[in-house]
Amino acid sequence: MALPGRCPLAEDSFSRLSSQSNVYGLAALPAGEGPGGLLAAALKGKVIHFRYHELQRRMRPLASELQFTYIPVDAEIVSIDSFPKSPPQRGLVVGITFIKDSGDKPSPFLNIYCDYEPGSEYDLDCVAQSCLNLELQFTPFQLCHAEVRSGDRLETVFLLSGNDPAVHLYKENSSSHQFEEQPIQRLFPELQDLPSNVLWLHVLTLPGAASHRITAFGCQSGHVRVARVDQSGPTVLQSWSIQQDGPISKVLVFPLPPEPDPDTSGRGDATAEPCFSVLVASTMELSVVYRDVLSRGLTEQCPLPGSDLHDSVLCALTPDLDFDGHPEVLLGTYGQELLCYKYSRGEFRLLWSRRFPSPLLSLLYSDLTGDGLAELAVVCVRGLHVLQVRQPQTSPQTSPNRPQTAQNRPQTAQTRPQTAQNRPQTAQTQPQTAQNRPQTAQTRPQTAQTRPQTAQNRPQTAQTRPQTAQTRPQTAQTQPQTAQTSPKLPKTGPKHPKTSPKLPKPAPNCPNPAPNCPNQPQTAQTSPKLPKPAPNCPKPAPNCPNQPQTPQNQPQNQPKITQNQPKTPQNQPKTAQNSPNCPKTSPK
Repeated sequence: MALPGRCPLAEDSFSRLSSQSNVYGLAALPAGEGPGGLLAAALKGKVIHFRYHELQRRMRPLASELQFTYIPVDAEIVSIDSFPKSPPQRGLVVGITFIKDSGDKPSPFLNIYCDYEPGSEYDLDCVAQSCLNLELQFTPFQLCHAEVRSGDRLETVFLLSGNDPAVHLYKENSSSHQFEEQPIQRLFPELQDLPSNVLWLHVLTLPGAASHRITAFGCQSGHVRVARVDQSGPTVLQSWSIQQDGPISKVLVFPLPPEPDPDTSGRGDATAEPCFSVLVASTMELSVVYRDVLSRGLTEQCPLPGSDLHDSVLCALTPDLDFDGHPEVLLGTYGQELLCYKYSRGEFRLLWSRRFPSPLLSLLYSDLTGDGLAELAVVCVRGLHVLQVRQPQTSPQTSPNRPQTAQNRPQTAQTRPQTAQNRPQTAQTQPQTAQNRPQTAQTRPQTAQTRPQTAQNRPQTAQTRPQTAQTRPQTAQTQPQTAQTSPKLPKTGPKHPKTSPKLPKPAPNCPNPAPNCPNQPQTAQTSPKLPKPAPNCPKPAPNCPNQPQTPQNQPQNQPKITQNQPKTPQNQPKTAQNSPNCPKTSPK
């Protein structure tokens, strides 16, 4: 199995819930005339309305609590669902099931909210105050809705599964404007004689002139049933069932592209109708997809690899995230992983996976911002995550640019002969480079002659290094004093070694030659024996390299230097190479 790729979704917002939700705690609100957004229900009786609103020319997420009436404080919400009424009727309907703790026996209820006042049919605050309270005789599970044909018009009804085990139908009475429970066999004969509690139910109306639908449900015992029904009767046309080992957490009916025909060189028929498949997610087994159930039933099984490696699968969804016209399969697990699969070449492969900070409970794919691109809502144990596609406009922009790239290709071909013409010019420059090589060879002997000179200078440099090392501590001590008494000495110090090679012999009036003179190496060795300056030489040597360059500054600097001489005689015995006759060289 290939390694999964990068998740194309980025988290846009996160809203924390007051308490934990469950697998039935998320519902979408209709847009357009409706308020839009999501309803997320927590177990402790709180319902959060999440939506986007425009603020300072930007879409900002907003989560606010809705106060639905007739929900006690100590009640636990089990499931929530909403739908807009079928035309020509108008209005928004919200259903909430909860269990009230009455002490010795819990009491389940179903509240249906709908406002019939003109102008407030889609006002969510008004809808939350108009309640129809129905007491139940069973423990509720999933609350969903389905569109059915009643006579010559369509109606939307509530379907509620319970632990009786049965599925209950609630339909609106047009005369009394109230929802009433009606027998399930009148509109859904395929939901009779259930072997166990139904945990998930999905009804999909088939497109076309024929009023057919596919109904699929999974039970707590592992029983799965798929049926094709003609709504005009209604009559069950086909029915298939299988038995699995563990409880069924999710059952979805969705279209898949038909397999390629070998007679058309692997290309599918564009006019062929899509084949409808059924996704079955189990809490204990590997999740599978049964392809083309209308013609093959539940015989062709396509497993989703790795779906059983992240604990139980609690939620699933089949959106089109890459906008190629073919849906992907999303699985949310209790192991905090969101898995994405794609069908290709007769099998499903894992495209990418994304990890969340808590277990995933419910998934929903809806347009929350109103820009035409749907967002993915993920309800986890800690709250509600909203994810958006990173680059939704890359695919439509790429196709128009392809003809422009093809037009640029002939221009590239025209530039190739020009490049070929430039090649002889490069060949002509090569002999010129070859002529320069003998000149380089002639300079090599000159460089070789200079190397012995450099080698002779190395011993002198080695001798001066220990002298410099000895003078460093003394120079550091005398730097503050020299900076105050002789500010002009640093300017003449660097010039001293440049003029020292010009001295051919020692000064005639000085008993000892200068230490920096290159012609007197022996005198520099005997200089450490002199502990103090010579008494017969009150002034420096006339041929000192500092006198010709600064003849005017010398009388001014001498009194300042003689004042510092009593402070430096302690340092002179340590500096063996310093000359007693040239005190100007001591700072540097």
